[in-house]
Amino acid sequence: MTNPSNSEYLISSSHLELADARLKKSERLKDVGEPVQLPGKALAIEVLGNCAWIAENTTVVRSIDLVSGKTTKLYRGHRGPVSTLTLWHSGSRQILITGSWDNTIKLWDANACFPDRTKELISSTDAHSDFVKSLFVVPSVNLLISGSSDKLIRFWNLSLEQQPLQSAGTLSSHTRPVECLDGRALPNGNVELCTGDTMGIIRLWTLTNDDRRWTSTLKAEFNHHRTKITELYLGSEQLWTASSDETVQVRYLFETEKRPTPPPIHHSTAVRCVLPLHLTGLQEPYIITGSGDFMRVYDVSSANEPELLNEIDAHWRDITHIRLWMRQSVDEKNNQKRIEPWIITTSLDCTVRRWRLSELLVPKPKITEPPVSVIPPQAQAGFAMTLEEEQELDELLNSD
Repeated sequence: MTNPSNSEYLISSSHLELADARLKKSERLKDVGEPVQLPGKALAIEVLGNCAWIAENTTVVRSIDLVSGKTTKLYRGHRGPVSTLTLWHSGSRQILITGSWDNTIKLWDANACFPDRTKELISSTDAHSDFVKSLFVVPSVNLLISGSSDKLIRFWNLSLEQQPLQSAGTLSSHTRPVECLDGRALPNGNVELCTGDTMGIIRLWTLTNDDRRWTSTLKAEFNHHRTKITELYLGSEQLWTASSDETVQVRYLFETEKRPTPPPIHHSTAVRCVLPLHLTGLQEPYIITGSGDFMRVYDVSSANEPELLNEIDAHWRDITHIRLWMRQSVDEKNNQKRIEPWIITTSLDCTVRRWRLSELLVPKPKITEPPVSVIPPQAQAGFAMTLEEEQELDELLNSD
């Protein structure tokens, strides 16, 4: 019988100390941000109205009512963790599109979030040879774009027929997994697409449709990040990106000598997510970032001089997503509809938290407590990840 080495004892002791610290922090933050507890980790989220669709590592997609926090529907059918999702509005139907570790893309009736509708799997497509990591829809041309760990970007003609999606082209430029996608339809019918990979390479493309086949032309390449792109937003001739290199950066799509490149916004740990509010319908000059356990709010009225307004100790594990929620309610006094901006965050602590934006914009004392790692909680009953799968999930979330 062999005796454990001193290093093993040290690792075990350190692991227990970290777990104890996180347990104490989870108790301290148990009521912060109006938390909604999930059975699994949220790997992706989309918000529409008062409903959110959440992709979980437990192989299901969960829709919840953001006001009550209650689950309204479960979408079951994937054979692995659901790693990405998006929404597509087709006529009177809202369609949920999901991608998974099982390499498939599935279309669902997303109206099932509401009690008077039924849930239905519309189609399933064997889309990639490895994990589906990112999805993006261009609704005006019924185009779905998917990125994968197989390093490919694929184009799909969207259809509600009960059959696999029809392939409409492939882009094979990246040499690392494709982590992020964003874009927009152009007035001439073409599409502007931005792609980011786990090596930090970002490319800007023009997509052209020729008889329902899409071809791509490279417009620009950006390599200002040192490693994995975790999120990107394209809009108003700006490209905002977050990265594991601990920075958020912005680039102008059309550089001029008179307009200097804004400096990076540095963080102490990898930045998993960013929400530029000025690129949303709210059009407010703020960005919100998620780095480690902390959410930070910056005033970017001047992109060359971003100002840190607030730092919030928001979760007891890493924040994974930040979304805008335009909360809808009815004033009981005059029966008038009210819309108020809130912020939704998800985390590896298996919670969804809800924050009133007006309160986040009020500066608070700076937080100095360093972020710490923790043992992940047990996944939902019915699907248990092995130790190796948990390690692989953490590696995918934390590195390329």
